[in-house]
Amino acid sequence: MNWISSRNIDALLPSRVMTREGNGMRVSIRKITDKEKEQVIIECVHVTSEIEDIKAYASLKGRELSGITMDQLMVRFRLEDVYYFEALDEKVFAYTKEKVCQVKMRLYEVEERYKMYHFVRCSKSVILNLMLLESISPALNGRFFAHMKNGERLMISRQYASELKRIVMGGERDGVQK
Repeated sequence: MNWISSRNIDALLPSRVMTREGNGMRVSIRKITDKEKEQVIIECVHVTSEIEDIKAYASLKGRELSGITMDQLMVRFRLEDVYYFEALDEKVFAYTKEKVCQVKMRLYEVEERYKMYHFVRCSKSVILNLMLLESISPALNGRFFAHMKNGERLMISRQYASELKRIVMGGERDGVQK
């Protein structure tokens, strides 16, 4: 599936564009002038995990968090840029490509608040962003490594390995079957 970024869409769009590739889903984009009225509407026969993925992706875009950097600066950053959250010494940190920020949430709050955006727990102290997961490889003693798109490698503990593998390999998640 080809995605067009909002930065270059003005140059490509007349007032309406429709495409259909093979037997795939029809995609329509309609240019509007009021930013407040931007929306994504999904019309489907059945709500599948693919539809849920599209919903999560669209909902994730533009969501911002605030945090404190290691230099004690308060900054805002996009949730979609977070590779993972980690709890250390009773503090929770968000790791992006450019920075590490302490966020004012408990890890269980992060898990509950962002699970609909494909953030899943992979160990007692880490919640990773599945949208930025490159691959999974086996480690010792029933554990696995999560290889993130930024090159980092996170340990997936045995307790969370089977659930994470099931989600990644296309099984059911939150009652939605692939």
